[in-house]
Amino acid sequence: MNLRKKSYTPIYLAGAALRGRPFSRRGGGHGVPPPKNPRRLNLPERVRRQPVFRFAAIWEAFLVATSSLRANKLRTALTLVGIVVGVSAVIAVVTIIKGLDKTVATTFSSQGSTVFTVSKNPQIIKSREEFIKFNKRKDVTPDDEDAIARLCTTCWRVGIAANAVQTVKYADQTSENVRIRGVTPTTMFDVDGVTIDAGRIWTEGEGGSGRDVCVVGPDVLKNLFAGASADRAVGQEIRVAGRLYQIIGVLEPLGSIFGFSRDNVVYIPYVSYQKAFGARNSVVIFIQVQTAEQLEAAEDQVRTIMRNRRGRTFGDQDDEGFALETQDVFLDLYGKATSNIYLVTIGVAAVSLVVGGIVVMNIMLVSVTERTKEIGIRKAVGARQKDILTQFLIEAVTVTAIGGAFGVFTGFGLAYLISALIGFPLLINVASAVLGVGVSSVVGIISGLWPAWRAARLDPIEALRAE
Repeated sequence: MNLRKKSYTPIYLAGAALRGRPFSRRGGGHGVPPPKNPRRLNLPERVRRQPVFRFAAIWEAFLVATSSLRANKLRTALTLVGIVVGVSAVIAVVTIIKGLDKTVATTFSSQGSTVFTVSKNPQIIKSREEFIKFNKRKDVTPDDEDAIARLCTTCWRVGIAANAVQTVKYADQTSENVRIRGVTPTTMFDVDGVTIDAGRIWTEGEGGSGRDVCVVGPDVLKNLFAGASADRAVGQEIRVAGRLYQIIGVLEPLGSIFGFSRDNVVYIPYVSYQKAFGARNSVVIFIQVQTAEQLEAAEDQVRTIMRNRRGRTFGDQDDEGFALETQDVFLDLYGKATSNIYLVTIGVAAVSLVVGGIVVMNIMLVSVTERTKEIGIRKAVGARQKDILTQFLIEAVTVTAIGGAFGVFTGFGLAYLISALIGFPLLINVASAVLGVGVSSVVGIISGLWPAWRAARLDPIEALRAE
C-alpha cells in the first residue's frame, strides 16, 4: 500500500525492535518526513550483524525455546519418548554388533597373525563340485611336514594336527561329540594358543613312543567327573575309540562361539592317534613365524616347497594340489555373511527413530497452532521471519538432542543387559554416542523445519486475531 497517496503520515520509531519500519496514523496534519536512507541511520541493525550479537540472538532464542519446553512438561516428555526409543534401539544394536564382531575376531584370531596352515582341502568348501575336485588331491602327510620343517628358513614352528569326533567314556559317564585332536610336536599347544590349568603336557619321548596319555578340556572334565577339580581328574583313565588314555593334564577354558564349545576336546599324541584311527588320513600342517612381517615370506617358501612335492609349477594356476590358508578366511566369510544382515538390522532399528521424528513434527505443529497469538505479538513488535524460524528450530533440536542423550545412555544400558545374558563382551564406542546425539539433532532439524517455516510465514494481523 502506498501511504503517501492515502494521506497517511509515516512515523519512524527508533529502536532495534522496530528496525526502522514505518508506522502510520490517519490524519491530515503535518507529518514528519521520512529520512532518505533509513537503513543508514538504523545503527542497531548494523550492530546486530556482528558475530557476537548473532550468537547472543541465538542464545536468546535457545532460552526462549527451553522456557517453552519447561512450560509444557507433559508434551515435552511425550516427545522425548519417541526419540529416546529410536536412539536407544540404534545404539543398542550397533553396540551389540561391535561386541559380536570383536568376539568373532578374537576367536578366529586366537592363533594370532603369525600362523597359517597347509591342508588337502580348504577349510571352507562352497559347492559340491569343489568338494569332489579337492578330494582328488593327494593327502598331506607327515613327510610334507618334515620337508617344510627342513627347507623353510623363515618358519619358526611346524607341527601336525589330525582331528576326529568320538564319544569319550569314564566309568558309567559319557561325553559325546568330543573333538579328538592328535598333535605333534608338543609346541602345537603353543600354536593352538591353549594353556595348562592342572597337570602337564606329555614329553617328546612320550609322544614319539605313542604312549596313551591325553590332555582334556574343561567340558570333558565337567561331563565325566561331575565338575570335580582338575587336580582330581589328573591320573584317571578315560576310554576313547576303545582305547584307554591316562589324563595327565587339564586345559584352561576357552569358552564358546555361536553355541559351539571350544573346551570339548581331548589332545593325544599323533602317534597314538594313528594307532586308534589309522595312518592313512590326511593331516593339517600348522606353520608359525616369529613376527607378522615374516608371514608372507614364509607362505611363499612353503608354497614353493609344496608345489615341488606335488609336481606343480607357477604356471599351474588352476589347482595347486593343496590349500594354504590363514585364519582370515573365517573372518572374510563371517564379514560377507553378516554385512547385509547388520545393515537390515540397523535399518529396522532406525525405523523407530523415523517414527520419533514424525512425533516431533506433529508436536511442533500443535505447538505452532497453540502459540499463534504469541507469534503474532512477536511479529508486531518487530520479530523477523528468521527469528521465528530460529526459535522453533531450536525448540525441535533441543528436545531431540536431549532425547538423543537419554537414548545413548538407555541404549548402552540395554546393550549391557543383552551382552550379560548372551555372554558377548560389551564394546562401548564413543563414536556411537556422538553419532546418536548427532543423528537425533539432525532428526530434530528435519522434523522441525516445516513447523518452523509455517510459524515464520504467519501473517501477524491474522495471528493477533487468533484465540
